Amino acid sequence: MEQDDAVDFPPDAQSRLDLYRYATADKHAHEYIALMRMFTDTLLTDLSAAEAAALLAEAGIALSVDEVEDRCRQLEQWGNLVRSVRDARVATVAEWLRSRSRYQVSKLGGRVHRQVEDVLSATDGVREVARELLGGTVEILDRILVRLSQGRHMDTEALAADVTIVFTNQRLFTESVRDFYAYLHQVLSRYDLAGSEYATFKTLLLEYVDLISADVARHAPAVASRLERVVTDLDRLLAALATLPGLTGPDGSPAERSPGRTTAEWNELVAWYTGGSGRSGPAQLRAAAEQALGQLLANAKRMLAASGTGVSRRADFLRLAAWFAVADTEEAHRIFAAAFGAYPSRHLLMGPDEAGAQATPSTSWWDADPVEVPISLRVRGDRTARGRTSRVPDPGLDREQLLAEAHEEAERKAGAAAELLAVGDLSEATISRAARDLLLDRLSALLASAQEPTASIASQDTDLNLMLVATPDPGSTRIHTDDGRLTVHGLVLRVIPLSTSLGSADADQTGTDG
Repeated sequence: MEQDDAVDFPPDAQSRLDLYRYATADKHAHEYIALMRMFTDTLLTDLSAAEAAALLAEAGIALSVDEVEDRCRQLEQWGNLVRSVRDARVATVAEWLRSRSRYQVSKLGGRVHRQVEDVLSATDGVREVARELLGGTVEILDRILVRLSQGRHMDTEALAADVTIVFTNQRLFTESVRDFYAYLHQVLSRYDLAGSEYATFKTLLLEYVDLISADVARHAPAVASRLERVVTDLDRLLAALATLPGLTGPDGSPAERSPGRTTAEWNELVAWYTGGSGRSGPAQLRAAAEQALGQLLANAKRMLAASGTGVSRRADFLRLAAWFAVADTEEAHRIFAAAFGAYPSRHLLMGPDEAGAQATPSTSWWDADPVEVPISLRVRGDRTARGRTSRVPDPGLDREQLLAEAHEEAERKAGAAAELLAVGDLSEATISRAARDLLLDRLSALLASAQEPTASIASQDTDLNLMLVATPDPGSTRIHTDDGRLTVHGLVLRVIPLSTSLGSADADQTGTDG
């Protein structure tokens, strides 16, 4: 592949690339550009080194005559300037020696400098597309078809002018389209595109791209149909153009002709509209518009995700940059260390104790255990939950479990109540833990109604069919369980069935619960 490229590379290509070296010279680029600007200011400008030095001094560039002479000789070596052949009228030999070294711009040097000036004067902003040329191209092609139908009476000069305008318009249209979509890609690739700038750009993209697509869709078929009709009579058109006066070089080589004078140029123009050599120009424009709109939607999704998860740090970085802009060196170091955590790699071990912590203040971060970072934050930079939403659980199983637990609790209470009823008098009684817990529950309800009883009081539970009767007594009631002993001072406790009359229980006050 490299050998083929070397063969296809023109032998004089390197010398032509040297024409651009003055614009990228390391030390004196601005001086070279100022010199070339003077030589291309008017037609056939020839200057000596002394005259060029005087003009540079007026422009604010102070160079001696010898330095200007060196610059001109270097430009001549690169091919940008050539020696002038004008005879000079001088009074002394010294003036003749100085005036003999006069320079003027070469053909390729002038073309290169016009390109350099175009690049230097161009802005980074958007360039309008010359979409109005498409409608004009249709009218001009109609005029060409009319002139071709006139036969021997056609106006060849007017025909040549129309052909040149068609190809010039096409070149200007394609260049403006390339610049416009290159600008779109440049802006859409920016990660910080947000806020009012994004809203303005969105309006530009949606409205202007749609306008371009509509013009191309309206005029491209008309241009393609007329070009196909012109190509059918292309031989006669080219023969008529060949009758016009032309130029040839001193060595007999043909001169560089205006566009539209060869069959290849017309075939290339037809292929651009019809897609004869691949995808057509209108199809490429539609694909570029779809790609730009897709990237616009991707930026919108990114901004929405950033606003929801806090990933976008554009405002924070702008504020940080403003701090750096006004800070001195020492303060800038402190801001950097605080903002990016650029502290010595030491574990301070502050905060709550870590389970099984092995890192000490002398442990390096290289040897310490890594911190687990969620894959969503590590790979995509957001905290958005991934995966599908989980199904709503069926409450039937929970209901069955709760019912089973309630049934078990009811059976446990029923067993404890039966045990208390079997014991009856609780003085020096030995009962289970469940019975003891049920007794404490009934006793708390009983004492809540009468904290210092003067007569017998009772607390009944209709669900368990039992009644706890407490009678004041100077002694105490001791109840034994396997995990300890319960002592109730000043009361004698008995448990009787609820069906027993209160009169036989000698109870003056009753409390009901159940």
